[in-house]
This record gives sequence, structure tokens and C-alpha cells, in this order.
Amino acid sequence: MPSYVRVNVSARIVDGKALGIKIQEEVSERVSSLKGQGVAPHLAVVIAGDDPASHVYVRNKERACERCGIISTRIDMPGSSNLEEILEVVSSLNSDPNIHGILVQSPAPDGVDELAIASSILPQRDVDGFHPDNLGKLVQGRTGGLLPCTPSGVMRMLESSGVKTRGARAVVLGRSRIVGMPMALMLAQPGCDASVTIVHSKTEGISSICNQADILIAAVGRPHMVGKEWVKKGAFVVDVGISRVEGGLAGDVSPEVSEVAGWITPVPGGVGPMTIAMLLEQTVELSFNNQDIISV
Repeated sequence: MPSYVRVNVSARIVDGKALGIKIQEEVSERVSSLKGQGVAPHLAVVIAGDDPASHVYVRNKERACERCGIISTRIDMPGSSNLEEILEVVSSLNSDPNIHGILVQSPAPDGVDELAIASSILPQRDVDGFHPDNLGKLVQGRTGGLLPCTPSGVMRMLESSGVKTRGARAVVLGRSRIVGMPMALMLAQPGCDASVTIVHSKTEGISSICNQADILIAAVGRPHMVGKEWVKKGAFVVDVGISRVEGGLAGDVSPEVSEVAGWITPVPGGVGPMTIAMLLEQTVELSFNNQDIISV
């Protein structure tokens, strides 16, 4: 049996919260060192509208920045904001030499082109890794730059768990530019070397394809879509999705999956804290590299 498959009666929980705290401690040390050199890492977050989940995410990012000593600037805009108004704010942030990382919280207001927003952020300040230049580098196999934070967090969880990805069959459920597509690219990169399949709403026989996966990444935002019959015994299951349901929060993966999986990430406390940890890490990296960038 391949070494990356773990057969057990009950899945091992991959604690993203604990790993995220460890990464934040390392980030905090780097921030202290940078401040000693006269550099104060600074993240700017733009949020437009009143989406409750978005405001929760932004608050969590602000608190994490505070814990690590990163300056956090929040720009709140009304839900009626149009693309031009948001781009004007982004342009102002691009030209501010004291800001190192910029992100615009998703989702944008109805009718606003999120790709246009991502493209307007200077690639060197694109802390979310969504600018076409940064995604293009990932397609080319250049993984040393700015990468989307959620897939990066998942990769770190795989690494910390000691899972061998080389030769593993990985299935990514979902094809968004934020998670699904970059996740598949990262898993297939030299050095990771998984054999990757992407499945989505138009794929036939999704459950049988997922059931062949040694590594299954669920990122569709549909509560408990993945049942235990979808999961290969001993597989590493990553639950990226999070939805509000009656009684609290739910991921894309049904709780019963823990009966057959070898490893599983919880919701909450799994991928979410790792996404924030990667955001902080990249903000510090940007502050180290890009202090003199001015928008033109």
C-alpha cells in the first residue's frame, strides 16, 4: 500500500489553528527584526459592502496582524460602490510607499468585475496572489513568488503532516481562480509531483472520481456535499469550503467522512487559520522586498 495512504478507523485531525499559530509566531519574530531595521510591515484591506462573512474574515485578519505587529489599514466602502470607485482606492494604495501588501476582500459588490480589481493591484503588492502576473508565474512553474493564500496553506498542511505527494492521485473538487485552479497547479509542480484531476459541476461521475483520490481537496462551498462513499479509505481530505447552516458552520465534507479518511481538516479550525497565516507571511515578505515601489 502506498505510504501516503493511512488506513485507520478514525481520521487524524489536521489542526490548522495550531499550525497557523506556530507560523504567526515566526512571522512575529520577522516583524520585530524588520522594525529594528526601520521597516514596519503594512497591510491594506479594502472591503466593499455588508456581507457578514466578509466582515468576519477581515476582522480576523486585523486581529492576526495586531498579534504579529503588522500595521493593518482597513478601507470600508459602501455596497453601492462601482468598479471605478474601487479602482480609485486601489490606485491610491498602490502609490503609498508605506503600504507593502494590498487586498480587496471578496466578494465584490454585485456587477463589479473582481478580475479587473485583482489586475489593478501592483503585482509586487498583490498579497493575495491573484494578479494575472502572479498566477501566470505559477502556471510557468515559478512557485517562489506570491501565491494564493488558501492553496499555499493547504500545501503547508500536507507538508507538516508528512504526507508524500509524489505519485499520489490528487482530486481537486472546484475550479475557482482563488482556490481550485491554483491548488491543482501547486499539487502538480515538480517537487510535489502529484497526479491531479479537477472535477466540477459539469463533471460526470464525480463521486467515483473522488473515491480514487489519495488526496482530496473540497472547495465548492456546498455544505456536506462530500459523503463517506466519495472518499477512499485512508485518504487525506482537505475541507476548504465553509458555509453558514442552521446551528453554526459547515464545510463541504460530511462529518461521517472521518470514519474512512486517514487525515481530515476540521471546519472551523482547519484551512481558515492557515489562509490567514499565509497572508501574514506574504505581507512580511513584501515589506522586506518592496519598500520603494511606486505606482505609475
